[in-house]
Amino acid sequence: MTDIYDPECTRCPRLASYLAECHARYPGYWCRPVASFGDEAPSIVLVGLAPGLHGANRTGRPFTGDFAGILLYETLYALGLSTRRESVSADDPLRLRGVRIVNSVKCVPPANKPLPEEVRRCNGYLQAELAQLRPSARVLVALGRVGHDAALLALGFKRSAFPFSHGAEHRLEAGRFLLDSYHCSRYNTQTRRLTESMFRAVLERACELAGLR
Repeated sequence: MTDIYDPECTRCPRLASYLAECHARYPGYWCRPVASFGDEAPSIVLVGLAPGLHGANRTGRPFTGDFAGILLYETLYALGLSTRRESVSADDPLRLRGVRIVNSVKCVPPANKPLPEEVRRCNGYLQAELAQLRPSARVLVALGRVGHDAALLALGFKRSAFPFSHGAEHRLEAGRFLLDSYHCSRYNTQTRRLTESMFRAVLERACELAGLR
């Protein structure tokens, strides 16, 4: 299991130090690497960035307890992919159907910006998980450029062959696809760089390609 997720991982010294600082400041927070969440045999895999300081780093579940998860879970619920429209804690009853959420980096980074070498160090976990999910996962949805690049690195593809842009649809091998979306962050949604309809369109297309609609 540690090839996919190690709650004691300290591969990245900067992130391990930051987690220790966070734990001292917020002793009730999770403050450890955050595991993936969702269906164990998903048709769609959402590839995010990293845990948010007061979101997944607090709750221990991706996109839970902060602003970034609002649009994500509401859209999944509207499409029948989630049992609830809001995720507030790791032990709430929300469950995902046909979808799994993974992150490019499993530890919260300072200013929500992991360094390139930290993305590379953590990529081994993503590579192992995507390999395990390969039999069922037909569609990857990258939530932002970092997720896009991390997914391609984990799959062994060159970034230059699959340029990132919102709404882009990339055909991979063996009938699999990578779709791109701007990240559902507070900044992107409040500035209207990413609207509800834009985000929903990407996930609706993912459902079509995955055979979930």
